[in-house]
Amino acid sequence: MKQPIPVCVQCGGDLEEGFLRDATYGGSVPASWVEGEPERSFWTGTKLSGKVQYQVQAYRCVKCGRIELYGHHPPR
Repeated sequence: MKQPIPVCVQCGGDLEEGFLRDATYGGSVPASWVEGEPERSFWTGTKLSGKVQYQVQAYRCVKCGRIELYGHHPPR
């Protein structure tokens, strides 16, 4: 279920949906929020196994330029 698009908490302007690009080897993916503090992993750089993750929804205010981030849905 898609979440309703919020309004800017700073100025009340309309928000347009977008995403934050997260660079990966040979490409890019939408950014994710991961619970807890980052733990180093020898093989993957950062340990993610067993941690709750949510895809980051990003919105930019068309009036003042503020960017707001929300964690609504698990990554696809």
